[in-house]
Amino acid sequence: MGFIDELRWRGMLQDIMPGTEELLNKETVTGYIGFDPTSDSLGVGNLVQVTTLMHFQRAGHKPIALVGGATGMVGDPSGKSAERNMLNEETLQHNLNCQKKQLEKFLDFDCGKNSAEIVNNYDWFRDVKFLDFIRDVGNTLLLIICWQKIL
Repeated sequence: MGFIDELRWRGMLQDIMPGTEELLNKETVTGYIGFDPTSDSLGVGNLVQVTTLMHFQRAGHKPIALVGGATGMVGDPSGKSAERNMLNEETLQHNLNCQKKQLEKFLDFDCGKNSAEIVNNYDWFRDVKFLDFIRDVGNTLLLIICWQKIL
């Protein structure tokens, strides 16, 4: 059974982009799902995402668990009544290691070309400097904000 057939059978598929099923049946595809590293344990709310990655891998594809280490260091500015705490690098690494142990129960990290991987967005945001960010991205963000106010 292909990945899309599996999702349909389980009632886990609402919509799909045209051509997706054909692509997944034709070649190995890499897909990711993001996880919040602000705790040393994945919660029951992550179960659907973890099992989706598991079925994705079993169908011959490459799953990536993307951990938001950079966002974990920022905290949660969503306006909720209680903000997610800002965490230091050591705590985030501890949480990542604990979550990987849990993911290893569902995903195979050593099976060849479709071995699961964990990547941490902190690894590519760690060296971004504020002034470089403002120079490279700030003008675009300012333009978007201005357009929103005009519209």
